[in-house]
Amino acid sequence: MIDVIVVGGGPTGMMLAAELRLHDVGVVVLEKDLEPTAIVRSLGLHARSIEIMDQRGLLDRFLALGRKYPVSGFFAGIPAPAPEKLDTAHPYVLAIAQPRTDQLLSEHATELGAEIRRGAEVVGVDRHDDAVTVELADGTRLRSRYLVGCDGGRSTVRRLLGVAFPGEPSRVETLLGEMELTAAPETITEVMTEVRKTQLRFGAMPLADGVYRVLAPAAGVAEDRAVAPTLDEMKQQLIATAGTDFGAHSPRWLSRFGDGTRQAEHYRVGRVLLAGDAAHIHPPTGGQGLNLGVQDAFNLGWKLAAEINGWAPPGLLDTYETERHPVAADVLDNTRAQMELMSLDPGPRAVRGLLSQLMEFDGVSRYLTEKIIAIAIRYDFGEGDPLLGRRLRDMTLTRGRLYAHMHAGRGLLLDQTGQLDVTGWADRVDHLVDTSDDLDAPAVLLRPDGHVAWVGTDQQDLLDHLPVWFGRRHDDTTG
Repeated sequence: MIDVIVVGGGPTGMMLAAELRLHDVGVVVLEKDLEPTAIVRSLGLHARSIEIMDQRGLLDRFLALGRKYPVSGFFAGIPAPAPEKLDTAHPYVLAIAQPRTDQLLSEHATELGAEIRRGAEVVGVDRHDDAVTVELADGTRLRSRYLVGCDGGRSTVRRLLGVAFPGEPSRVETLLGEMELTAAPETITEVMTEVRKTQLRFGAMPLADGVYRVLAPAAGVAEDRAVAPTLDEMKQQLIATAGTDFGAHSPRWLSRFGDGTRQAEHYRVGRVLLAGDAAHIHPPTGGQGLNLGVQDAFNLGWKLAAEINGWAPPGLLDTYETERHPVAADVLDNTRAQMELMSLDPGPRAVRGLLSQLMEFDGVSRYLTEKIIAIAIRYDFGEGDPLLGRRLRDMTLTRGRLYAHMHAGRGLLLDQTGQLDVTGWADRVDHLVDTSDDLDAPAVLLRPDGHVAWVGTDQQDLLDHLPVWFGRRHDDTTG
């Protein structure tokens, strides 16, 4: 029997597969498409996702294929200076096209031993007390201990589970594609600058060799957004919006997206879980979608591995939903707000003008920026030190960097006192005795996802908290 079947081979599915393999969990990824998509839906990674890649030793691969840009203008495209001294070692956005991200995460999962099966379309899911059976379109049946649907906004897994997906349908739609433009670059820039004074769902970004990434409002909402627009449709909408089609021809790909906003009522039904767009959809404003899915996988992976490997404390797997559902709900709300601010109606335009003035204050700009780049998330671990529940940024130690010690996906006790120990949990938690000028705490216990689970100096208090996240002592489980 397979330990975990992951349905969907996008960034969320591949990140999850890799996280599970770090803990020797058997993983099969089922992806219905025969080949990776060339469609570029996401253009980059925000700070928290960059930190995640750093925590797993992947960042150099991403930096080699991406480009750093300043953190600014994320909220509804309102230009504002980046806040100073953001609480991260990576205060930038990493521009990298989604197919590159897909490629790197797929390679990472494969290197760790995940099995990826392409052309494998799931058509049936049967749940049992001790397993899940998956039926493929070709009649193949696979059995696993757990199943995770990472299969996008039109998730087959979610539909087969019967999980409600409440929210709002799309009210507006946007056409997107990569194509050649014959108009002079200076003409394209001049027209785009003028049109974007009012219409922010329009743009033409140069790529290379006369190819542009083009964005234009659609005439209405398609009955089936899975059907790509035609070049003629794109040209008509460019003319309607900008008065010219820029001589558009030879599209590499064309797509469409709406502003539908929905969230799964539950992220877990027994042995089946949902992550990424299968659990939540929202407009792409702020560029949060791919990042949110990768962060879902980062939260879920070690918890599901702990369950399969037999050391998970009671209720650990359920904390995936209790922690990540509110995070996604907040993203849905901030994208709703951004879409309103991008409206051409007088009321939203007035609010946009007021917010533009408010964002000149560092506190306002910082609050909204940290929301988009996901570094202000604090899971509810109860009362205590301000660090509790927050992820810990990378920091310089006397011997190297903190994140360099987190590549294996284990828990970590960063002990500046040298007086503590994790005897009994050494198979799950590393003990690092070192100091940093950046850490104003004597010792911190980090979960595998980098969130602070305990702060203090008392050994007995530490022993009381270790079982909360890392289960019973090793000597308690072997007798």
